[in-house]
Amino acid sequence: MADTFSDMATFVRVVEAGSLSAAARELGQSLAVVSRRLGGLEERLGVRLLNRTTRTLALTEEGAAYHARCVRILAEVGEAEMEATRGRHTATGLLRLTSTVAFSRHLAPLLQEFQALHPGLQVHLHAADALFNIIDNSFDLAIRFGALADSSLIARQLAPNRRVICGAPGYLDRRGRPQALEDLLGHDCLLFGDPPPDQWTFADGRSVRVRGPLSSNDGERAHAWARAGAGLVLKSIWDVHEDIAAGRLEVVLPHLPLPAAPLHAVYPHSRHAAAKVRLCVDFLADRLRRMTPALVDHS
Repeated sequence: MADTFSDMATFVRVVEAGSLSAAARELGQSLAVVSRRLGGLEERLGVRLLNRTTRTLALTEEGAAYHARCVRILAEVGEAEMEATRGRHTATGLLRLTSTVAFSRHLAPLLQEFQALHPGLQVHLHAADALFNIIDNSFDLAIRFGALADSSLIARQLAPNRRVICGAPGYLDRRGRPQALEDLLGHDCLLFGDPPPDQWTFADGRSVRVRGPLSSNDGERAHAWARAGAGLVLKSIWDVHEDIAAGRLEVVLPHLPLPAAPLHAVYPHSRHAAAKVRLCVDFLADRLRRMTPALVDHS
């Protein structure tokens, strides 16, 4: 295995240096040794990685794919060694994570606190409601609600997540407060999604068809319409608890629970050992669970 890593490192150095002789000088090895390592690597893999003449080097299609993987693998090995020497309680480098626009409001102050604990860390938060492929888009971590669809990723539950139906007191005074599931048929329901759903399903398996004059692909827009008195909205308690506490929104049908969609940290297996990911997930789990009782009390 040590020879494999050495061969990979030699190959990457040859590509980046642009020639075998330049790589040999940078590595402090003879041209013959570098050439022999590269030839042995190609023989073991059974493919040509480089097309080389006396003056030029060019990656083959297989070589370009192998080079990209080598760069990632060697970077992770380097990070693992750095963790071993610096200790497993320090996060360094760049941490890229993504979450929904609405939940990013809660994440932002927590990430600011986490970064202050680890001055050698840079944090980039990408707020978007689209579900990105976190590997293809080079994210270390995603914070998502609900079940995990991709079993190739690791998911750790960070906090529970109640969902509630709520509306503005003015709307409820005007249209009445629903007492039973069937009462929703007579209400304006503010729907969001791509496409928006045409029914709401409850934890006991019962469903009701819902409709209303306003819908959007944006959950924040539906939330704003509810605050403005346009109808009822089904939202995560994380999104609406401040409005509920302030009296801007009121929960209806609290005796009819909706299916929970717990909050998860999702990350690739390759990131599992990275201190920055592990420490951030531990930190968020601790802080978000402390916040959860307050959400329950406000509803």
